[in-house]
Amino acid sequence: MIRIQQVKLPIEHSEDDLRDKAAELLKVTKEQIKSLSIFRKSIDARKKDDIMFIYALDVELYNDIKISKRNNNISVVEPFIYEIEVSGEKLINKRPVIVGSGPAGLFCALLLAEKGYNPIVIERGKKVKDRIKDIEKFWKDGTLNESSNIQFGEGGAGTFSDGKLNTLIKDRSKRGKRVLEEFVEAGAPSEILYVNKPHIGTDLLRDVIVNIRKKVIDLGGTFRFEECVTDICAKDDNLYRIITENDIIDTDILVLAIGHSARDTFEMLNKKVKIEPKPFAIGVRIEHPQSMIDEGQYGELAGHPNLGPADYKFVHKCKNGRSVYSFCMCPGGMVTGSSSEKGGVVTNGMSFYDRDLENANSAVVVTVNPQDFGGDDALAGIEFQRKLEQKAFEIGGCNYRAPVQLYKDFVDKKASNSFGNIYPTYRPGSTFANLWDCLPDFVCESLVEGISAFGTWLKGFDRPDSVLTGVETRTSSPVRIVREEDMQSNIKGIYPCGEGSGYAGGIMSAAIDGLKVAEFIIKTYKPMEKINSKK
Repeated sequence: MIRIQQVKLPIEHSEDDLRDKAAELLKVTKEQIKSLSIFRKSIDARKKDDIMFIYALDVELYNDIKISKRNNNISVVEPFIYEIEVSGEKLINKRPVIVGSGPAGLFCALLLAEKGYNPIVIERGKKVKDRIKDIEKFWKDGTLNESSNIQFGEGGAGTFSDGKLNTLIKDRSKRGKRVLEEFVEAGAPSEILYVNKPHIGTDLLRDVIVNIRKKVIDLGGTFRFEECVTDICAKDDNLYRIITENDIIDTDILVLAIGHSARDTFEMLNKKVKIEPKPFAIGVRIEHPQSMIDEGQYGELAGHPNLGPADYKFVHKCKNGRSVYSFCMCPGGMVTGSSSEKGGVVTNGMSFYDRDLENANSAVVVTVNPQDFGGDDALAGIEFQRKLEQKAFEIGGCNYRAPVQLYKDFVDKKASNSFGNIYPTYRPGSTFANLWDCLPDFVCESLVEGISAFGTWLKGFDRPDSVLTGVETRTSSPVRIVREEDMQSNIKGIYPCGEGSGYAGGIMSAAIDGLKVAEFIIKTYKPMEKINSKK
C-alpha cells in the first residue's frame, strides 16, 4: 500500500479529482490505480479566501513502482491489523467483572468477550432507552434520578455529548483505529475513520452504544443494569469478591471503569485502594451564534455545505499562571443540565450529528490543582466540586435552573437583567445571577482574561451578549486510582481503568484504555474452558 500525504484540493472537488491527483503525484495513469481510500482528511482554513481540504490517501496499484526516498510525502505502509493473542497462563475460576458501561468498560468487555472470558458488566444506571426518559423528565421539570442521568447509565456521560472521537494521546498500538472500526460496524458513519476531527453526535451514538452491548452479549458477556457495587472484599491484598446492592459476586478480576462522577464509589474505594487527588478544570459554558463561529473560521465561505459547522479550540496562559482553555466544543448544539446529586447544578454540552442548532457552545475552564481544594484528603477535589455545584444550585433558584450571565456583566461583576441576541439553551431553564458568587475569584479573573484573549483570535468571542452558564465542574476525574505497571491497584485483581479512574479524558482515550486493560488481563489469564450456565 502506498500512502500519499499532503494532497491539497479545493473544497468543491469531486471524487475523480482525488484519483487524478493521486495519479499525478505517483506519476502513473488513473488506470494503474487498483484502489484508493482516504486515510485522513482535514481542513486548511488559514487563508479564508482559499480554503482547502488536505488528504492522506492510501493507494494500491496494479503494478509496483519505485518510491523515491527524497519525497517524504509518499511512502509504503503496511495494512492496519489489530490482533491480540491469548497468552495468559494463570487460570481464573470466576468470570471477570467490569464496573461501568462507558467507553472504557464497553471496549474492555468487548475484547474480553471476543477472547472467551465471558465478562459481567455492572452498570448503576439504566439502558439508553430508559435513561433518555429520565433525562428528558429532569430537563422538563427538574425531577432528578440520581442513578439515571447525563452522568450515569449505558454508554456513560459521553452518550449525551457531541460524540467527539479525537484524542491527543499517541496511538502507536493502533487501538484507536480498532475503536473507530468498531463504532462504524455498530452504525457510526464511515467518515469517522478518516476525518481529522471525527464525531458521531448524541443521536447516532445512542444506537451505536446499544449495538456494541448486543455484540458483547452475543459473544458471551452479560450486562446487569441498575445495580451498583457497594463493597469489595480482599484477602492478603488479593481480590476475591464484590458486593452489589442486589448480590454477592465471587471474582478474581474487577475492572473499575467507573465514571468521573461516581462519588459514592470513590468514597468506598478510598478505604480499600490507593487513591490520590489530581488536577482538573472548572468554569462555565459559553454560547455564541453558530453563524458567528462559521464566519470567524471560514470567512465568506461560511455555511458552505462541504465545510459544515465550524469549531474552535483555544488555550491562554494567564498572568496568574493559570491556563484557560476551551473544552468539549459543541457546534450547533445545546448546553445540558447534567446533575447527578440532589442540590447541585452541573452543566455539559451536547450536539446531534448534523450540528444544526442555532448556538455553538463550549466549556471555558481554568485549571485547578490539589492545593486549591482546601484539604489533604484524596477526595478533597470531590468536595471542592460539590460546593461549587451547590452554590450554583442556590443562586439559580434551588430548582436546578442554572445561573446565567452576559459576558459584559460578568466582567463588571453584576447580575444581568436581560439578554442580547443570544439566548441560553440550558434545560431545565436559567436564572440571571452573578457567577462570581459561585466560582472562586481566581477562576473568574482567569475567565475574563481568557475570553478576552480568545476574542483576539476569533472575532466576536468576547462579544458583550455572549451567554455564560454555570457551572462546569466535571471536566475530568478529580482523583486517580493508583495502578502499577501491571495495570493493577495495590489490591491484586483490581484494574483501575478509563476516565473515572484518572487514566483517560474523553470517549476515545477511555475506549483505548479499556482495550489496554483487557490486553493485560489476556496476557495474564487463560480464559475459562467453559462458563457453566454463565453464573
